[in-house]
Amino acid sequence: MAAYIVLDIDIHDAEGYEEYRRIGAPSVAEYGGRFLVRGGAAQNLEGDWTPKRIVVLEFDSTEQAQAWHQSVEYRPAKAIRERTARSIGIVVQGA
Repeated sequence: MAAYIVLDIDIHDAEGYEEYRRIGAPSVAEYGGRFLVRGGAAQNLEGDWTPKRIVVLEFDSTEQAQAWHQSVEYRPAKAIRERTARSIGIVVQGA
């Protein structure tokens, strides 16, 4: 079953975050993932969630999504993201 990583990213160092995008994006494809949403305008429909930058990645399985997120290929990019932005994220199965 497909799995989706959904991230809400609040960037506080835009220049540094560009480095994250440059080195992080190729690692997604290495694990069979693809970007479905990469930024863009978000509108709140319910509740008090005010997302900043939404990213949605699709993988063939939860295991594949988690393998990417914990991979040595992604680790350097993740460190940059953690330094340049505040993020919250989930992985969820879907059809």
